[in-house]
Amino acid sequence: MTETSRAVLEATGITKTFGNHTALRNVDIAFRAGEVHALLGENGAGKSTLIKILTGAYTLEQGTIRLDGEPVSFSTPLQAQALGIGTVYQEVNLLPNMTVMDNLFIGRQPRRFGLVDKRTMERQAREILAKYGLDIDVRAELSTYSVAVQQIIAIARAVELSGKVLILDEPTASLDAAEVEKLFDIVRRLRDRGLAIVFITHFLDQVFALSDRVTVLRNGQLIGTRPISDINRTELVKMMLGKDLALHHGDILAEESEVGETLMSFRGYGLKGKVQPLDLDIHKGEVIGVAGLLGSGRTEMARVLFGIDAADSGRLSIDGRETTVRSPRDAVELGFGFCPEDRKLDGIFGDLSVRENIVIAMQARLGWFRALSRDEQLEIAGNYIEALDIRTASAELPVKLLSGGNQQKVILARWLATDPRFLILDEPTRGIDVGAHAEIVRMISRLREDGLALVVISSELDEVVSYSSRVVVMRDRAIAAELHGADINVQRIVETIAGNETAPAEAHP
Repeated sequence: MTETSRAVLEATGITKTFGNHTALRNVDIAFRAGEVHALLGENGAGKSTLIKILTGAYTLEQGTIRLDGEPVSFSTPLQAQALGIGTVYQEVNLLPNMTVMDNLFIGRQPRRFGLVDKRTMERQAREILAKYGLDIDVRAELSTYSVAVQQIIAIARAVELSGKVLILDEPTASLDAAEVEKLFDIVRRLRDRGLAIVFITHFLDQVFALSDRVTVLRNGQLIGTRPISDINRTELVKMMLGKDLALHHGDILAEESEVGETLMSFRGYGLKGKVQPLDLDIHKGEVIGVAGLLGSGRTEMARVLFGIDAADSGRLSIDGRETTVRSPRDAVELGFGFCPEDRKLDGIFGDLSVRENIVIAMQARLGWFRALSRDEQLEIAGNYIEALDIRTASAELPVKLLSGGNQQKVILARWLATDPRFLILDEPTRGIDVGAHAEIVRMISRLREDGLALVVISSELDEVVSYSSRVVVMRDRAIAAELHGADINVQRIVETIAGNETAPAEAHP
């Protein structure tokens, strides 16, 4: 690939709105023949929206798309595919109960005398997969093969159908290191054949291993496009997070405070494919801030700690006694609480009242044979509505009618009502107004002072710095480092996320 390589697919002035929300604003991007172009950005950056526009899943509202220099428009992915744009997603979009060769030739089976020519289809399927280093039984069902093999088959189909642009959306998320390298070999060969390849990933190591250029989106806007040879990891993370470390960033160092005795210890605790085995001690009266890019393993770690995805390795001891957490029920009985990242999908029960949402975890912990009376429920809910300043016309109002900040407070109230010992908060301030944001940050500090142990995941690094006793930095589904004391500042966190060798990687206490 050279600087003069032609643009196969070019988009200019792309804007997309959903109601009052602008998902993309005047984005320009070009994908060249014979290059791998990484497309990066955090949650809500606009990557998925842009890809859906380029592949016909979303209608183009404003802007121009050109393929081989000619303006194009399409209203379905099939139209985009017919013009040369193929897409392979993290979840393989093929039919697992059909054979490999049927999947390769869906809608275009070779025919003889009006009937599907199975013999020719089998031969051609073997020839196609041989280009990708696969020698498998193409008559077997797709489901009999590993995810890695299925990914290669999906790529082969996309290239055979399209052949100009190949979009790979998180293709390595479910693959191990050897499978990733095999996939990369195939992608490099396709690049050398002249395909324009779009590579969407959250793994920075893979960006630098595979890509020729990189584009960063943030909050629906183009931040920049750079040759990979002209940018380092720290600069790339700064583009993604919006932190300019060359300026005075006004970090608020976490106050040094006494933490209590060890509440729980995790040793070698992990889940294959989700979180690499970790060692972590959690003390009473401390906030462990968790930082890392989207896809670094932050949420996956929270889900494993709470038993939503049960660990398959390691040990957990609480108050010095070894125990197990195989489910959220186990976690709740041990005094854990969990506020999930997506409050609308995983947190609130939208059609239930504020009262019912607040008492539901407490009722589950008590057991259904000790049902709380309506008066008890109203008293509990009323106390937390007042204590957390939840703005609602009534405790009986459906919680879905509250603002995002007040919904978040309801979820916090639910767990505080159970008198927890350990609370996990995943992005507790995302998508809420400034006032509610400040209240929740103050609440985190108050809970720490009251002796609660908290793990708080946040993309807001200034916020993490302000309340954390320690900061755990996640990278590639593992703990990359723990930061303490004066090292808890935005610059050090960003450097550690980026994999800067000068950042400390202290042993866990």
